[in-house]
Amino acid sequence: MVTFSRLSAAASLLAVAFAQFIPAPTDLKTAHGNGYQVRWKEVPSGICETVPGVKSYSGYVDVESQQHLFFWLFSARNVDPATAPLTIWLNGGPGDPSMVGLFSENGPCSIDYNQNVVFNEYSWSNVSNMIYIDEPTQVGFSYSNAVSGYIDATSGNTITLPNNTCPSYAPADSCGTFSDGNSNLTANSTPNAAPNVWRALQGVMGAFPKYARKDIHLSSESYGGHYGPVFAEYFETQNKARAGQEINLRSLSVGNGWYDPRIQYPAYYNFTVSPGNTYDYQPYNSTVAAQVYNAFYGPGNCLDQLNDCNDRKLDDVCSSADNFCYNNGESVYDTVTGRDEYDIRELAPDPFPYTNFVAYLNTPKVQKAIGAYTNFSYSVTNLGAGTTSTAFGTTGDDARELGIIAATRKLLHQGVSILQYAGDADYNCNWLGGEAIASEINAPGWHSAGYQNLSTPDGIVHGVVKQAGNFSFVRVYDAGHSVPFYKPLVALKMFERMLRGTDIATGEVEVSGGYKSEGPAKSRYVNGNGTIQMGVTDPSCTYDVELNVPVCMGNASNVTSDSRRR
Repeated sequence: MVTFSRLSAAASLLAVAFAQFIPAPTDLKTAHGNGYQVRWKEVPSGICETVPGVKSYSGYVDVESQQHLFFWLFSARNVDPATAPLTIWLNGGPGDPSMVGLFSENGPCSIDYNQNVVFNEYSWSNVSNMIYIDEPTQVGFSYSNAVSGYIDATSGNTITLPNNTCPSYAPADSCGTFSDGNSNLTANSTPNAAPNVWRALQGVMGAFPKYARKDIHLSSESYGGHYGPVFAEYFETQNKARAGQEINLRSLSVGNGWYDPRIQYPAYYNFTVSPGNTYDYQPYNSTVAAQVYNAFYGPGNCLDQLNDCNDRKLDDVCSSADNFCYNNGESVYDTVTGRDEYDIRELAPDPFPYTNFVAYLNTPKVQKAIGAYTNFSYSVTNLGAGTTSTAFGTTGDDARELGIIAATRKLLHQGVSILQYAGDADYNCNWLGGEAIASEINAPGWHSAGYQNLSTPDGIVHGVVKQAGNFSFVRVYDAGHSVPFYKPLVALKMFERMLRGTDIATGEVEVSGGYKSEGPAKSRYVNGNGTIQMGVTDPSCTYDVELNVPVCMGNASNVTSDSRRR
């Protein structure tokens, strides 16, 4: 069985840098929040947040006797934390820790190549209290049972050791304290993951009443297209059962989401062949194009298997369908082009977004400061993201639609704001598939709305938005899979406007009362191939968010100098 993950654009390596055997922390405070034990501490200023007086807290919620989810809570910077909204950020995967979003997308800081903390002026904590949760169990800092072991470089799984001695056959920097890798102690599907996220929120809000809110906001990306609507449904069932503190979702935003595989798997053909992407990049010759078309649409192939999966809902049928669609359709792109699925402009390995934070999180100083029980595991190869990804693969969760379209419509009817946005350089969850999902949701007034330029304070048009009432879809120009990394100002403004209930295009119009964006029915902007990289980008390069290209030694040296079509 092949397993893979819809991770962040950094998913090109197995990163467990500078791991070590670590003692269990002894300085955590204990609280009981709505029936769940929370072990936490205040994080010293400078570990991530550097603004004087702005607080952050981290620790664990014991959601089950052998399952402990790690959280990091940040106070709002520019508004009163006592009255600021509360937003939960979840990365996707399944198996991508939310520390990725914190350090490489929208958190208060990032880490540079010299392991220095860098202030993020576009942090989403500017306008909201933020909770980042590593989920499911065994992802990132979250753990089931902390054991001495090493991370297998092929599978990404934990191999336990009898003591705190690293054997000669294991790379020294892969040895340390990790979660035990027991597949029975992590989630194996989206519905199976929902209860522990609910429990984590119950614990955190109970332990930190200053930040507790009945109305919350949920933001995610990639596999968050699965997570968001399904988790929201679970929250509602818990509310109806009067179980714990009431949690009402007020907004849901998902970047480059994976919603309905029956629509989005065929969109790989659309993005590469017909109508193609807008970067003038043609990866396939006619023979390969025909092969990919047949893989998706041929009798008994991908689409037929996906329909069979979603009709019969059997684990083996869904797992087989997912593996067929990936091996014979999606991954052809990787084999033929050698390019990054998360940013077609870059050849693999792609150094963006940066992963410097992995080594930082695995330093004794930081682990002590945040109360970590294990090393930080970021096991993110396309063909295996450790125990959690493998567990999800056994149920074929990636191939299931799970009622996501209907759940999204229900949320809209309840007045929840839904923001779906997509960087247009992403192949993995490409914007053409995302646009098709938006049309399938068909919010009231959707088909008579138009694509309107997205206005930001820098005066540059970074994308277009189509919005009808409280539903919006945004195509973000010149951005890969993790939009907040490539377009931090745009991401912050979209988020801020969604929280305020104003239009995403300008932030000036309240969207109640039948609001519709104005413009053409289709987005026809062509980026061109000027930013397509012809060589592998050196990992020492940085990404210029204004030029949309890597900058190496002070020069945009990797930019192509001609307009060749490939």
